[in-house]
Amino acid sequence: MKKRVVVTGLGAITPIGNSVEAFWEGVHQEKIGFGPITYFDTTEYKAKLAAQVKDFEPGDFMDKKAARRMELFCQYAVAATKEAMEDAKLDMEKEDPYRVGCAVGNGIGSLQTLEKAHSTLLEKGPSKVAPLTVPLMISNMASGNVSITYGLKGKSINVVTACATGTNSIGEAFRTIQYGDADVMIAGGTESSITPIGVSGFTALTALSSCEDPTRCSIPFDKDRSGFVMGEGAAIVVLEELEHALARGAKIYAEVIGYGCSSDAYHITSPAEDGQGAATAMLNAVKDGGITPEDITYINAHGTSTHHNDLFETRAIKIAFGDHAKDIKINSTKSMVGHLLGAAGAIEFVTCVKEMEEGFIHKTVGFTEAEEDMDLNYCKESYNEEIPYALSNSLGFGGHNASILIKKYSE
Repeated sequence: MKKRVVVTGLGAITPIGNSVEAFWEGVHQEKIGFGPITYFDTTEYKAKLAAQVKDFEPGDFMDKKAARRMELFCQYAVAATKEAMEDAKLDMEKEDPYRVGCAVGNGIGSLQTLEKAHSTLLEKGPSKVAPLTVPLMISNMASGNVSITYGLKGKSINVVTACATGTNSIGEAFRTIQYGDADVMIAGGTESSITPIGVSGFTALTALSSCEDPTRCSIPFDKDRSGFVMGEGAAIVVLEELEHALARGAKIYAEVIGYGCSSDAYHITSPAEDGQGAATAMLNAVKDGGITPEDITYINAHGTSTHHNDLFETRAIKIAFGDHAKDIKINSTKSMVGHLLGAAGAIEFVTCVKEMEEGFIHKTVGFTEAEEDMDLNYCKESYNEEIPYALSNSLGFGGHNASILIKKYSE
């Protein structure tokens, strides 16, 4: 019999706040994290705005010496994990470390290290490439550094499914606990890819918005949307087997009850136009949770602000939920923090948990009007209402579709 899995801790480093409290206050204020890129000169770049993390000091969260052996994406993950574990009051001295695992995903790794090493190679030769180039660069080091920092000796994995990474990571952690392979899993995603290669590469795909107005650059579902805005940061959650959480008197935020995946098997960057793949992932999550499609009243959409994603995701929701789709409230957190790539699904999961806790659905900031065939409720305004179930979607390059379903906890 599958075990029940609950959420007992939350942590976040985001473009609108470097803690869950600061992030959530920003959501209520409809704060946007967009501004000019400061990491490099964007004179020759079409995309000039991003959602950067501000005022982040690694020494506030970890040993400074250890931080020097981590690139930014790992620092963000370690920092968000610290908050999540403290929030959960998880004391590793009282846990069997081999029963506490880690599923912290990352989509790209450190482009910063890659760019620096490449320059060194060309300018000074192979003998001058730094010894730590590879361990600083590879994407699994987020999970590795979190496990090392906090003594987590259970399963440690790095799911890489592009923009579905965060959701897949939490989903795989959920499955791990369900089937008894761990009592606790630290799960989520992290990313920091606002670099010359990252920005120029996504621009070449015509995926990024070139809008220079921070209030109109990331406007999911709006008829004037022109592409996504790169964000960065990390979001980490503590997932726990229910009886284990109850035994130690943990605060329970919500229960995870469903996880669904599919592949479009269609195109390396575009979602399937008919929306069937994403619809299947949503329905798989609903079925896994033992509820009906009509039970869903709220979806946190992938909602990237690209023409194809928002249109095709709308089609997917209509396929999955039929006439009931028009009764569902749909929003996009990317309207405030941009697209955190491998961390996107994780921060959106945290958002769902906080919304469920408060009975509050945030508006899709900047959304004013959709085109004719996009006729669902994309949350032009915020709502105060109970959320019995929340479904969160993530769709990644390569056709990866992932949906996760959480429920308001009750005994």
